[in-house]
Amino acid sequence: MALDYGERRVGVAISDPDGRIASPLETIERGRGKGSAITRVAELVREYEVGQIVIGLPLHMDGRSGPEVERVRAFGSQLARETGAGVEYLDERWTTLEAERAFAPAGGSKRRRAQKREKLDPVAAAILLRTWLEREGG
Repeated sequence: MALDYGERRVGVAISDPDGRIASPLETIERGRGKGSAITRVAELVREYEVGQIVIGLPLHMDGRSGPEVERVRAFGSQLARETGAGVEYLDERWTTLEAERAFAPAGGSKRRRAQKREKLDPVAAAILLRTWLEREGG
């Protein structure tokens, strides 16, 4: 499983059991409490019997880390405690750009752009997962 952790949403992607194909799964709205992203990801980990989670690390283009990286690492640590799954981090600097290129230009109303963004998050997670699977597979 891969996660594209963002300020408002978390994009989720899952691989097939053989670890060959990465597919976008869903977008989770971030929140607190019972409906939190941690809770939903934990449900998905159980449902799909996930043993490894890859989370995109939002490094700056020059490779520096910032406060966003610390938030992602804190999320990953909490997720590891909640699920028992392994958590790894992978540089995500190019995944969102690649996902955006997969879609037509934004344009349109504010609502339409928001709908596009919700679809973009799991695609970015799938690109991240594909990169990780390729690395792991050789």
